[in-house]
Amino acid sequence: MKRIKAGNLLKLLALMADEVIVGIFIFLILPGVGIEIPLWAGLPLMLLLLAKDFLIAPFVLGGGADKRPETGPESLMGRTALVVEDLSPEGVVKIDGELWKARCLNGTAKAGEGVRVVSVRGTKVLVERRG
Repeated sequence: MKRIKAGNLLKLLALMADEVIVGIFIFLILPGVGIEIPLWAGLPLMLLLLAKDFLIAPFVLGGGADKRPETGPESLMGRTALVVEDLSPEGVVKIDGELWKARCLNGTAKAGEGVRVVSVRGTKVLVERRG
């Protein structure tokens, strides 16, 4: 089972605040001043607000605006590259169909092997052999 981080729990509670406020207003405050809202009218409103949360929650809990964009050379770090030209220690690797000059930091790697990108320097990726 996936655990919810404390920060995500707070975001989820903030996201649900409108349902709590509307529910208290419709079902507690209005009846207290003599205005009765029938359950058949209040419940669909609550369900609509809840459906809105289910649509927004993946964006909010998945990082949304706080999430770093996955573009540029930094997005290559941690990715797997396929050695196209032997790395002894320099050669060529392929990442998502693009060829990159590469340098193997821990020895050599033969064509066809998979390596992990650890850094990017200019137009060259620095890689390590896996395993």
